[in-house]
Amino acid sequence: MNDVDVVRALSALAQKTRLQTFRQLVVAGSQGMTPTRLAEALGLQGTALSFHLKELTHAGLITQERDGRNLIYRASFATMNELLAYLTVNCCDGQACELTEVSAACTSC
Repeated sequence: MNDVDVVRALSALAQKTRLQTFRQLVVAGSQGMTPTRLAEALGLQGTALSFHLKELTHAGLITQERDGRNLIYRASFATMNELLAYLTVNCCDGQACELTEVSAACTSC
């Protein structure tokens, strides 16, 4: 993942509805969700959701697949993991982070 990809992904997630949409798709896992189910879960109108799905797709954070008459959206876990890896590549001065159960935060940073 390069700087341009990272900025595109972070820009897409830097909006409340898109962040909620992405998180909902992460929870849905490999099953994914139709736009109708997403709109119901998030309390959005379909037209508003359509714009946000387009932005997340353009950023590579979600994928779209046709299943008969339905579109299924899924979180792109590969892209999500690449983004997280990019953001943490130099964490802890290149050493493995030690997570604690209490804070779940890096204790060696």
